[in-house]
Amino acid sequence: MSDDARFEDGREAPLNLGAFDLEDLQVLSSLVQDAVFPVTEMAWRPRERRFALLLNRFRWEDAGRERHGAERVRSVLAVDHVLKVASQGIDRGDKDTILSVLTVEFEPGEDGTGHVLLTLAGDGAIRLAVEALEVTLKDVTRPYKAPSGKAPEHGD
Repeated sequence: MSDDARFEDGREAPLNLGAFDLEDLQVLSSLVQDAVFPVTEMAWRPRERRFALLLNRFRWEDAGRERHGAERVRSVLAVDHVLKVASQGIDRGDKDTILSVLTVEFEPGEDGTGHVLLTLAGDGAIRLAVEALEVTLKDVTRPYKAPSGKAPEHGD
């Protein structure tokens, strides 16, 4: 009897990346550009000092797009060492709101502290005060065909 195929057995491995400096964060930012998520899929756990988003991310890194079409994948974007979370332009009371990530940036402070800024489409933003820069991006599902069937307009 054979085992079921696993995600890891595919030709392209799921992403599991970390960012600990500005250069790393630029790579993560480009990978989550145009990712969408419902307002209900963001969570801040103050005791764990962690903020996370469950995203539907476009697979910008997919070299086989011409062969099989545009794909998205569900991914967790997590920020650790978070001391405080602030947002603007987000109606958290409207559970049907879908948000879209434009950029993820770091505004350095003193001694490694600073702010991780997630800029969202439509003038929304999430600002995270952090003790240190540590952001991870991990794919948590198999890729699936993008509902639109095409790539978003990539503005970089």
